[in-house]
Amino acid sequence: MKRWIPLVRKPPLVAVIRLNGAIASGGRFGAQNLNDAGTADMIERAFVRGKPKAVALVVNSPGGSPAQSSLIAARIRRLADEKQVPVYGFVEDVAASGGYWLISAADQIFVDQSSIVGSIGVISTSFGFVDLMAQHGIERRVHTAGKDKSMLDPFRPERAGDVKRLKALQAQIHDAFIAQIKARRGARLSQDADLFSGEIWIGARAVEVGLADGVAHLVPKMKELFGDKTVFAVHGPKRTILQRFGASMASDALGIVEDRALWAQYGL
Repeated sequence: MKRWIPLVRKPPLVAVIRLNGAIASGGRFGAQNLNDAGTADMIERAFVRGKPKAVALVVNSPGGSPAQSSLIAARIRRLADEKQVPVYGFVEDVAASGGYWLISAADQIFVDQSSIVGSIGVISTSFGFVDLMAQHGIERRVHTAGKDKSMLDPFRPERAGDVKRLKALQAQIHDAFIAQIKARRGARLSQDADLFSGEIWIGARAVEVGLADGVAHLVPKMKELFGDKTVFAVHGPKRTILQRFGASMASDALGIVEDRALWAQYGL
């Protein structure tokens, strides 16, 4: 005779996705980068493993690639809609530029009093070496098939036509960014603030302009919504063997400098 075993109700599960680092299509040994290929598995697992009541999206990113930001955010929204699982976003130090694109995938966004959000714009940086080359008698030789193939070549004088083309390309990306934020935040966005100028906001001020829904931290907020017995399953990207042992290569030094420059513009 089988014994009757009372049904034990499982505590509510919240899956936590941590997205930390600059956003770039390729990973570097010495830098932690976010991209769609590298985050796909953990995002997929978070929405299905253990049948979570919600997904908590934790973002700490100064931005980076617009395309990768869009791909990651789109994957999160697709799974949220397919699985009918709500997504709550929590900003740590910063969710700016592409980082804010990521956090916009959440249904509600919460910040710390010192979190930095915004920077909804597009930037392109480079250098010019024309005078330096002239001083050292260096001659630049470039041969192309296509008059615009060497656009914005840093080793020749800047051309007005190149800048015009670049700004036109930036405008297209900016329009896509704005459309994403308007679609996700809707009527919550302030009509009095210029939210798409590249400006940033901190903590409660981000809530006032509609870029966030409140000041709160992950664990207490989730327990407030789902009960004190809520448990958490943290999902992060898998690291390679070299990353686990802290290995780096001299060839990645420039990439690390670029990543640090992204963080530094927010004082981090």
